[in-house]
Amino acid sequence: MTENPGLARQMWHQLEPVHALFWYSPEVFAEAAALGYQVDTRWPSYFAWRAAPLGAAGAERVSSAFYSFSPRMVGEHIPAAWTVAPPDRVLRARERAVDRMYRTLLGDGIGAADLAEAAGLARAAAEEASTAGRPIAAANADLPWPDEPHLVLWHAIGILREQRGDGHVAALLAHGLDPAESLVSFAAIGAAPVETFASRGWTDGEWAAARDRLASRGLVDADGAATGAGRELRDSVERMTDDLAYAPWRTLGAGRADRLARLTMPVLVKVLESGLMPASNTLGIGKVQAPSR
Repeated sequence: MTENPGLARQMWHQLEPVHALFWYSPEVFAEAAALGYQVDTRWPSYFAWRAAPLGAAGAERVSSAFYSFSPRMVGEHIPAAWTVAPPDRVLRARERAVDRMYRTLLGDGIGAADLAEAAGLARAAAEEASTAGRPIAAANADLPWPDEPHLVLWHAIGILREQRGDGHVAALLAHGLDPAESLVSFAAIGAAPVETFASRGWTDGEWAAARDRLASRGLVDADGAATGAGRELRDSVERMTDDLAYAPWRTLGAGRADRLARLTMPVLVKVLESGLMPASNTLGIGKVQAPSR
């Protein structure tokens, strides 16, 4: 256990929406359409944007790294995404999309000293994030750092959130939860409505089969709700995830982490006020916590 197990999760809750606006921003969809991706749903460009740091990876590799998505759903988009645009072109467009998104969101605040300070702190944390055994984090960390602070901020948060995500996969594996079971067990504790998880591509039959496997282990009841053992297991998964994501914040220190949270709070508020972020999500992030005083 870490000496401050809540800090890693607190910073994830604080920073994740600042980064995740990317998946819902009109400016990002415009860049995706310019590349040639269908934008009637977010998935064709989602798989391209997120997998591009891995290179022209195939469906099995992307399914392994993304974990909770149905391999069938991944196969609908990968490797076809690279016939629309190769990864290097996707990455250049991704940076343009981030630039446009934040300029729209922040306006004249794009050049603020507080934003530059936040970018520096986020980069300092990201550079301390171990990428050993963490394929998506490593692929993003291997990319060159951009120059402008708002781009640095998004890239740094991206490394940190993928480093946490890769560690979360390790925690799920350590607790014996396969990709479908990871979602069913998460829905079982009320993290989000079951319907929200349909975005990951599992059929009703696959979901029911995963629920049955969890029931056989005493982790969910006949209605699919978590039992006491199921809640304990999910709590253990999240504690391990926090532990595995803690090193960058231990190095940065609680004081500088709190400073980063304060500096990014105005950006977070603008993200929430944009109305673009969904109220329910598969990450189980509800109300975003203000930084501690």
